Amino acid sequence: MNAESDERIEAAEKASPESAPGGTTKVERELGSRAPGFIKASRPLHLSWQVGVFVVGLGVVVAGVLMLVLPGPGWLVIFGGMAIWATEFVWAQLVLRWTKRKVTEAAQRALDPKVRRRNIILTTVGLVIMAVLVGIYVWKFGLALPWTVGE
Repeated sequence: MNAESDERIEAAEKASPESAPGGTTKVERELGSRAPGFIKASRPLHLSWQVGVFVVGLGVVVAGVLMLVLPGPGWLVIFGGMAIWATEFVWAQLVLRWTKRKVTEAAQRALDPKVRRRNIILTTVGLVIMAVLVGIYVWKFGLALPWTVGE
């Protein structure tokens, strides 16, 4: 049982490297297993390696999903589990490549001067609105807290 299909390998070989921001071409690592050679040489050992990688990655992803509702860096841990899976499985490598591409595009959009100017204006307007609301509260109720601290 192999982790990558022949169609995906052929498609990856035929595809031209994607253009990175700035016009330079970026060479990506080839898809497939990154297991050591002696593990790949034995089919039962490679299969058990894949099962181990899957179980460890699954544990990390489940912990990340739990951290979405519990305290902790949930998304960071989920992406860590995906990175563990990507050491062995082509589908996880493709998902991580897609995620990295989208994060890079979002970062480039956020650094655009027009977008930055808009974000600064919106933040300033929000802070002014919050300051006005706090001022109205203090004017109407004074500095008394809405709950009793003494008890």
